Amino acid sequence: MSDRAPQPVERQLPTEEARDLLALVRELAQREIAPTAAGEEDAGHFPREVFALLSRSGLLGLVYDEEYGGGDQPYEVYLQVLEELASARLTVGLGVSVHTLACHALAAFGTKEQRAEYLPAMLGGGLLGAYCLSEPSSGSDAASLRTRAVRDGDDWVITGTKAWITHGGIADFYTVLARTGGEGARGITAFLVPGDAPGLSAAAPEHKMGMKGSPTAQVHFDGVRVPDTRRLGEEGQGFAVALSALDSGRLGIAACATGVAQAALDEALSYTAGRQQFGRPIADFQGLRFMIADMATQIEAGRALYLAAARLRDAGKPFSKEAAMAKLFCTDSAMRVTTDAVQLLGGYGYTADFPVERFMREAKVLQIVEGTNQIQRMVVARHLAGPESR
Repeated sequence: MSDRAPQPVERQLPTEEARDLLALVRELAQREIAPTAAGEEDAGHFPREVFALLSRSGLLGLVYDEEYGGGDQPYEVYLQVLEELASARLTVGLGVSVHTLACHALAAFGTKEQRAEYLPAMLGGGLLGAYCLSEPSSGSDAASLRTRAVRDGDDWVITGTKAWITHGGIADFYTVLARTGGEGARGITAFLVPGDAPGLSAAAPEHKMGMKGSPTAQVHFDGVRVPDTRRLGEEGQGFAVALSALDSGRLGIAACATGVAQAALDEALSYTAGRQQFGRPIADFQGLRFMIADMATQIEAGRALYLAAARLRDAGKPFSKEAAMAKLFCTDSAMRVTTDAVQLLGGYGYTADFPVERFMREAKVLQIVEGTNQIQRMVVARHLAGPESR
């Protein structure tokens, strides 16, 4: 085998500070995350100690205000941090993306008093968040959710079940969307629920084909009581809160997908440079070289697409269509790239002795989470051709 080390990605970054940050993240990822990733994923171990380190390092609140312990970084930089983390281990990269998503409702819609009380611990105090929107019977059709919050004096009482919750059962706080009014999008409100609230419990984690170190579970709310001071935004504003977070969350998934694809390409390059057949490295054979070229092109195109969407977001411009395009393209590309990486390694690619089979299993879930890629196509088409006729 070859000792060829993966070359750092040539990145377009806006400042010298951002370049230093990415160098720090890459060094941290290669030292603290990558070496144990395969074994811990196989064992189903969630690396809570890594998230504590990321919190102490200021990497769990990069896009939020310095006033509350955030990093005041643009999405253009934050997403490239996610890519580096996901390249080392998707459980970590996607976990940071989910945590950032869970903080969004408070940061964007909370009162100044709420932000001052809760955000510092969420961003840099070692806490870990989860985002509770999907339910057993409402995934893509999120506006049909059934979890209900009923007003009781100065409190709300939440009852229902959320499904497919990343960090379900281990999170310190949950951003929960619950129905407080009538049917449809206008009857939904957002709440910040502590992880140790009486009546909150989680089912056993789902048995998944990939990302076994990241717990995904149903979360049950059995009369969970939260004060009105933990309501985020206005009553009935919850669906708008959810949608405002999802566009940004889709960019996080796009960046994570690009990181997984880059890791697969790096592994394939290393293997094909060292594997000898017919007296020369298999990287010399044109058919394999063309596969490598296609893999690299898809990765670079995906990176450019998610960064273009991020720059629109940073400029305060609409980016919903571009976020859907980035999520769609980057995750489909990650599936193709990781599948090709397995093919390039031949029989070895199909074994757990090399990480590309894990990358392929992990890439699949990225086509599903944060809105399936079929939903992303609907979003893009709606922007281009208008809403569907009824």
